[in-house]
Amino acid sequence: MNFSAGSRWAFRLLMAVGLAFIYVPLAVIIVNSFNASTVFAWPPREYTTRWWSDAWHNTGVRDAVLTSIQVAVISTLIAMVLGALLAFALSRYRFFGRQTLSLLVILPIALPGIVTALALRTAFRTILGIELSIWTIVVAHATFCIVVIYNNVIARLRRLGTSLEEASMDLGADTFTTFRRVTFPNLRGAFLAGGLLAFGLSFDEIVVTLFTAPAGVTTLPIWIFQNLFRPNQAPIVNVVAAALVLLSIIPIYVSQRLAGESTGGGRI
Repeated sequence: MNFSAGSRWAFRLLMAVGLAFIYVPLAVIIVNSFNASTVFAWPPREYTTRWWSDAWHNTGVRDAVLTSIQVAVISTLIAMVLGALLAFALSRYRFFGRQTLSLLVILPIALPGIVTALALRTAFRTILGIELSIWTIVVAHATFCIVVIYNNVIARLRRLGTSLEEASMDLGADTFTTFRRVTFPNLRGAFLAGGLLAFGLSFDEIVVTLFTAPAGVTTLPIWIFQNLFRPNQAPIVNVVAAALVLLSIIPIYVSQRLAGESTGGGRI
């Protein structure tokens, strides 16, 4: 499709406005993390690295980060196993209720977070009689992380088809050997990309965590929410947010490389 010069400039302008709307606030957070003032002020009059040092030595921040990483890692591992098994079952087999099961798998990520959070809390406390703990957070996060893994793996399985697996078995390989040497290498990119996305979703989840976390267990998003408006805590919150923005570049870059390699967009 050919566009006129005016249309192309209009699209470029709209794209620039959209990118600025997303990234200018992130840049402001990063710059403000070096603001010497203890309150939000723009533009900063003085700069300092003191807040970065205070954030590094803040035990509340470190405990919250470790809790978030622990929950995200375990939730992602559970989701990778269950999501992959569901993807194989629904893509390789035909059985009664297959479409209904597929809908039920995807439903948790489509529901509003507050509804999922309330349902899980009710299930844990009222129906099952389970006391809230870090494991209730893990189970709650795994419910929507499964969807991410499932979508990535089933999409790759549908593109892959069954011809390579059938050829492997025709040449004498058993089911396990075929999976290890044919199927899994072709799914590795989908696993890793889905795992990175699931980790990110779990790491920054706050609504479900608030409903399923016990007293005294704080993840990083909850810590930010609790300290955002406390006196003299705004600079440290800025530092934590800026660090998350910078660290997020790494998984985004890795997932893009994996997606490029899996679709033939990598280097040859």
